[in-house]
Amino acid sequence: MQPQQQAPQSRASRPWWRYGMVWMVIGGPLAVVVAGIATAVIAFRGADPVVTAPQAPVAAEEAFELQPALAGRNHAAIGSVPARR
Repeated sequence: MQPQQQAPQSRASRPWWRYGMVWMVIGGPLAVVVAGIATAVIAFRGADPVVTAPQAPVAAEEAFELQPALAGRNHAAIGSVPARR
């Protein structure tokens, strides 16, 4: 019997960064880390100032403008909407 010859490799061995699957596995977590850092930067740069003084009372005209929001909140709490004047 003759010894079997090994078939030549059809593909030459490539470096790890040449495989697309590696970048798909690395890309997902890397994108999440980059997005998290970007979100943190936006949050710290655009942070609202802390309010220490109490707000002034709302004038009657402004209270009327808030009426739809108050009615919606009350509707959700008690199940009915009060009639408008």
